[in-house]
Amino acid sequence: MYPRPIPESALLQRRLYMAVLGLALLVWLLPLIAVTMTSFRSTQDIMSGNYWGWPVAPTLIGNYAQVFTQTPMARFFGNSLVITIPSVLLVLVLSTLNGFVLSRYRFRGATLLFAVFVGGNFLPHQILMIPVRDLMVKAGLYDTFYALILFHVAFQTGFATLFMRNFIASLPGELFDAARAEGVSPPKVLWYIVVPLLRPALAALAVLTFTFIWNDYFWAVVLTQSDSVKPVTAGLANLKGEWLSAWNVVAAATMIAAIPPVAMFFLMQRHFIAGLTAGAVKG
Repeated sequence: MYPRPIPESALLQRRLYMAVLGLALLVWLLPLIAVTMTSFRSTQDIMSGNYWGWPVAPTLIGNYAQVFTQTPMARFFGNSLVITIPSVLLVLVLSTLNGFVLSRYRFRGATLLFAVFVGGNFLPHQILMIPVRDLMVKAGLYDTFYALILFHVAFQTGFATLFMRNFIASLPGELFDAARAEGVSPPKVLWYIVVPLLRPALAALAVLTFTFIWNDYFWAVVLTQSDSVKPVTAGLANLKGEWLSAWNVVAAATMIAAIPPVAMFFLMQRHFIAGLTAGAVKG
């Protein structure tokens, strides 16, 4: 099931493996390297066609300063926070409640309900574009924060429920049996027993959900129109000019937009890895 480790005596195989691994890593990082280098280039460097070479006259902070002084990226950045943070919190709460019920209680239709949560993950968002947009227009929520928050929560809850259900199902059943024997109510079992044990899972799910919602471009374009509501992903498209685009400024704005999910991952890296591995084989 798992690949066998390369023995230390097979020097040729180990060197070939490291070479292939290094090449794959370079290919994977190549777009990021290109964007990073472009964010330090001057306008003259871009106009001369120097896209892959070393910047002739690099500007270390000039392009990044222009992102906040000459573009509305600060507003877009704030919009993304307004949309992402409530969405992540709601997804965590709903998925924890759903996972607790589906993993520890047996009732008619539980399997079907769980299948609906799982099946929703395989539904292409593109086929929902027109119905969802028309629904938001009729409900008066189009081009508002509420529209994006509502549908991010709706679409992320299915995967989050699957994740939390499997994690809670892997917890020792003796804990729940003892609490039931002592007459502890289900809400108290959830709050005092389950939630403290869910910290790694909540951390991992928070990182994943934050990244998915922050990086979303599809619904940001479908459900928003004005700059006062657009998140950072849709706002990046506004930085392109009609006749000329300052790609160095666009690249700098892209690097700034990538900071929050990357920072969140490194801050919660230990819990993130523990949450992904625990509860992965039971349930």
